[in-house]
Amino acid sequence: MMNCKQATRLLSEQLERPLHGGEKLQLKLHLLMCRGCRNFGDQMRTLRQLSKGYAKTASEADGKDGAARGSSDLDS
Repeated sequence: MMNCKQATRLLSEQLERPLHGGEKLQLKLHLLMCRGCRNFGDQMRTLRQLSKGYAKTASEADGKDGAARGSSDLDS
């Protein structure tokens, strides 16, 4: 039976790589019984989504700044 330390490691790893069948099954069984690890998984997914959103917004802002900087360079 998987413990919480193993489950949280797999929850982190599944954000970086696909889990194989045995890992998925053991993790799913653990999550059915463990509210703490389910909450951890939810928090990891939320943090990842927020990070991606921030990175996207920052790159869009850099693009606009670059465009504005480019046009001001042409004006002078």
